[in-house]
Amino acid sequence: MTVSLPILGDVEHALTDVIGNFPNAFPPRRTPVPSPMDDQGRKEIYGFFTDTTLCIGCKACEVACKQWNQLPSDGLKFTGNSFDNTGHVGATTWRHVAFKEKIAQGTHPDSVGQRVHHTAGTPSTDGASDGHTVSTSRWLMMSDVCKHCESAPCQHSCPTGAIIYNKFGDVYVQNDICNGCGYCVVACPFGVIGRADNEQDDGHAHKCTLCADRQEEGMTPACAKACPTASIQFGKIDELRYTARQREEELHGRGNKDAYLYGCDSVGDYGPLNAFFLLEDHPNEYNLPVAPPQPFRGQKKRYAAGVLMGLALTAASALLFGGINRGGGSNGRRH
Repeated sequence: MTVSLPILGDVEHALTDVIGNFPNAFPPRRTPVPSPMDDQGRKEIYGFFTDTTLCIGCKACEVACKQWNQLPSDGLKFTGNSFDNTGHVGATTWRHVAFKEKIAQGTHPDSVGQRVHHTAGTPSTDGASDGHTVSTSRWLMMSDVCKHCESAPCQHSCPTGAIIYNKFGDVYVQNDICNGCGYCVVACPFGVIGRADNEQDDGHAHKCTLCADRQEEGMTPACAKACPTASIQFGKIDELRYTARQREEELHGRGNKDAYLYGCDSVGDYGPLNAFFLLEDHPNEYNLPVAPPQPFRGQKKRYAAGVLMGLALTAASALLFGGINRGGGSNGRRH
């Protein structure tokens, strides 16, 4: 039986609201993803391997993704960043081709036709015999996409259970359940999920679905199907990792020592990603974090630190204001 308190009605309503929404402060029970230790389950996980050495920046993947998923255009605004008019992955751009111009800084005549080699993001000057910087202007192009992490922070942070792992092992947003809170947007260290905030939009979170509807019919995702150079490859994740390592060895054999795999193995706080890349430069050049953090790692310690800080501030405030009140009362008695 609930007793109504007319005087404290607003307080009662506020407390009821807080208690009712308290479970939303914790992530819902996660949908189990196929276990990496289970060979049979492992075959169910599909993903992308993007080879940036083959990307020509044609944007066929962007257009195919928008057409198939019926995504609106991004306004065709001039960003000033080379030929990049979409800017980044977001709610209406699930595939984004990044254009990065590397402008030559060397002035030595012998530098023509040579290039800077990078190891772990540090440039070296191959071929420079007199101390001059040796480099050439070149393009860095990469088709970015959701990484479909096996331990996705967006899925952890969703308070409604809208983000799940589907039967293909892909991270999938159920838009009819999403409430548009945006927790997933800030949780993702790769910045690949966005919220549709325009007036004509639904206000929900959106991202790459890895064309789950096409997979259901045994079809290749639209972006990989449209790629003319096979820069984007789709398939079973184990087979893709084997192909990627072979490609890396092939490029090293040709003398391209810059080539390395990002996300094929563990990176930062994450295990192997289900959408990984072959790069030729520092990850930051492709808008990728060097060591992406897992925001839920160490969460209990942060909660405990927050509670202790709150208690300490409460005690300090009680001592401070209690002393002021006592001092004010003494002065009043003297007068």
